[in-house]
Amino acid sequence: MSVHVLHPGLMTTIQDLGRFGSQKFGVLVSGAMDPLSLRIANLLVGNDEGEGTLEITLLGTTLRFDSDQLIAITGGDLQPTIDGEEAPMWRPVLMRKGSILKFKSAINGCRAYVAFAGGIEVPEVMGSKSTYLRAAIGGFHGRALQKGDVFECRSLNSFSQAIVQRLEKMTTHFTWSVNYTEFLTFGKKQTIRVLQGAEFKRFDSASQQTFFSKPYKLTTQADRMGYRLEGEALSLAEKFELLSEGVTYGTIQVPSNGQPIILMVDRQTTGGYPKIGQVISVDLPRLAQLQPNASIQFEETSLEQAESELIRQEEMLRKLAASIRLKV
Repeated sequence: MSVHVLHPGLMTTIQDLGRFGSQKFGVLVSGAMDPLSLRIANLLVGNDEGEGTLEITLLGTTLRFDSDQLIAITGGDLQPTIDGEEAPMWRPVLMRKGSILKFKSAINGCRAYVAFAGGIEVPEVMGSKSTYLRAAIGGFHGRALQKGDVFECRSLNSFSQAIVQRLEKMTTHFTWSVNYTEFLTFGKKQTIRVLQGAEFKRFDSASQQTFFSKPYKLTTQADRMGYRLEGEALSLAEKFELLSEGVTYGTIQVPSNGQPIILMVDRQTTGGYPKIGQVISVDLPRLAQLQPNASIQFEETSLEQAESELIRQEEMLRKLAASIRLKV
């Protein structure tokens, strides 16, 4: 089952949940910026949750299907169309041979995810299909998709086949879809919950208060490596030298100019700037879906609350997976 890339869009890559266990060798985790949308897309077509999908950024990607294929589109609303008609999101969709799937520009969110039943047929590199652009590994030849590329999809499992059979018996698309607002919200203003970073107490008291009381703007210098923010400058109580140490997705560093940087999925493996905060796991998808010039308000939370929210999210995903199976 082949899919042709007629237009690559701004940036479209193959991503899964990431390349774990190799940071000690300097190899990044990478993976989907919004892992929640990726997982739900895969559930909708009967894949394992961590299967590789397309991550489409902001606009422009156009695909042609050479055979019937089951897909699901989740994440940000990039106005997808199928043969010129509005394409349903957050539900299984049966693409017919010769159909054209086109994404316009983002009206909500920043990144859309397209899962293909059976998964995308590309080699795993160090246990992952995720594309790490700077090292040119993973994904489709280690790069973003280009015009003229053709990628293959693997055969469907029995559950995916059952979804297709259900769709073929219907004159319209599924009458149900995932209520994504239970998992994810989109907007130009977001409250992002964070834990105090390792060096939080080494910032002066005014900066500690400012960090949690003043909004910050997401600048245009925002990509898969990091988000540069703009707002009231933060300063240390006294200057000190900090050895580089491990960082992770959502670590908030403050360089000498006092403007915070949030490290994203293609971050470096270590960092030497003071860490004022750490975005909690359940808020990373909302962070990933922010467009440039969005407003971010940081809110302090506790480790216990962060763990409770993560457990709740995982329980909701388990219920969603069970519900999909029951409906099919």
